[in-house]
Amino acid sequence: MRNNHNNNKGSIEIICGPMFSGKTEELIRRLKRAIIAKNKILVFKPEIDNRYSDNFVVSHNNNSIESIIVKNEKDIINLTNGINIIGIDEIQFFSNDIIEICMNLANQGKRVIVSGLDKDFKGRPFGIIPNILCEAEYITKLNAICNVCGDYAFFTKRTSEDTKQILLGELDKYEANCRDCFYNNRDE
Repeated sequence: MRNNHNNNKGSIEIICGPMFSGKTEELIRRLKRAIIAKNKILVFKPEIDNRYSDNFVVSHNNNSIESIIVKNEKDIINLTNGINIIGIDEIQFFSNDIIEICMNLANQGKRVIVSGLDKDFKGRPFGIIPNILCEAEYITKLNAICNVCGDYAFFTKRTSEDTKQILLGELDKYEANCRDCFYNNRDE
């Protein structure tokens, strides 16, 4: 997380971790603090994420902030003129183009805050996350609580039989697991 707020320098901040770790909650918290500090913000989310709302990014705790659905991530550049803080939720669902877009925005002096899953349900790096982590100045990795044993969880286990990498769902399809519960109770 940023400790020094020099408004002339851009940066990329990443909030990552498994499902149910509070990534979106933390993104919303940072953006609401930016509003209190009188910054101009804009929030984006991928078209695929319509679980709670079309017009808001919503956390599992029903905290929310107004957002714009992105069909083509290249549109973000044109929409952020005059904006100094950009939030992007569920960044793992975007194409590789989002990395260059985030870098471009940061190079313009903007603060870019993104959140997303760092691993998929198989425990493998998810989408563009590994590559954007390399570009970030600030990285926050959150943990959840293991739904099996109650320890700290860093993995998302799919509890449904579906094998597609992208499958939107909540507790009906996923649970948070610690390393031991994820690997030792896993059907391969």
